[in-house]
Amino acid sequence: MSAAAALPRVPGPWRVALRALLRMPSAVASLAVLALLVLASLAAPLYANQVAHTDPFAPDVAGTVTLGGVEVPVMQPNDNRLHLGLTPIGPTWHADADLLGADDQGRDVAARLLYGGRNSLLISGAAALLCIAMAAVVGICAGFFGGLVDVLLSRLMDVMWAIPVYLFAISLSIVTVSQGLRLGPVTIRSDSLALPIAIIALVYVPYAARPIRGRVLTLRHAEFVLAARCLGVPRRRILLRDILPNVSATLIVLAPLVMALALLAESALSFLSIGVQAPAASWGTIIEDGQGLIYTRPMVAIAPGLAIVVTVLALNILGDGLRDALDVRETSRRRG
Repeated sequence: MSAAAALPRVPGPWRVALRALLRMPSAVASLAVLALLVLASLAAPLYANQVAHTDPFAPDVAGTVTLGGVEVPVMQPNDNRLHLGLTPIGPTWHADADLLGADDQGRDVAARLLYGGRNSLLISGAAALLCIAMAAVVGICAGFFGGLVDVLLSRLMDVMWAIPVYLFAISLSIVTVSQGLRLGPVTIRSDSLALPIAIIALVYVPYAARPIRGRVLTLRHAEFVLAARCLGVPRRRILLRDILPNVSATLIVLAPLVMALALLAESALSFLSIGVQAPAASWGTIIEDGQGLIYTRPMVAIAPGLAIVVTVLALNILGDGLRDALDVRETSRRRG
């Protein structure tokens, strides 16, 4: 047997990081929660059509539900002394009969919650990926090339950073929500989900670009990068082979954290009616629907609020777990 074959097989740094992540109960639990939320949102049409037998986007003020063999109207008289006006039915806790109650238009809250989760998770996930991609380009270019490029990009990020994030997002949304966004030959309609994705991604670029730039500044003076420069290796090859792989850990850690911020921003914009546009639903629009029912049917607003809290908490816990696991990866790489 050769000496090479006798040596124990050392796992790679990525495998070390994955094993470290799977040893963290909190990170595994957060992954399970996120997977459950995604699967439940994807099953929204199945629940609405096969279980609840309802159209969550069409008003149903004259509809009825069957409870214990009795037909009950969705919109019921108010509980005040004069019984004036109508109040939507509250939670029945029956999956086939307005599980979480109805909103002021008689629509099933549970079905709308699942459909809203599809849009909220899609927008926040896509915005996070787009934001990380743009921040990676800005941060790597600023940190690697330095000089005038660093000054211009850093000052531009500082200007964007100085504007309050929600004020920036609201201003961009108000400008584009009426007539859409035109980018050369490409036009994004005002009711397209691509519009809030682009706005939210742009708003959070400075927050992600700054730590990436800091990491690249450190790598720029690393021995292997200096050696590559001395050997005359082209800059493009250094960026792709040396800088980008070593920045990947930072990008991975930032992804769930930026997604959590994007989810909060999307919910805020949709609550203000400048995010997801009707008849589409998101968790923010459902909270806005329940604003007028907060004293009589609070579940309309509480359910999407809890969904946002659980998702953001899971994403933050996952981000912390990824950071700790990738620290193990970096330690393993240095020891190797």
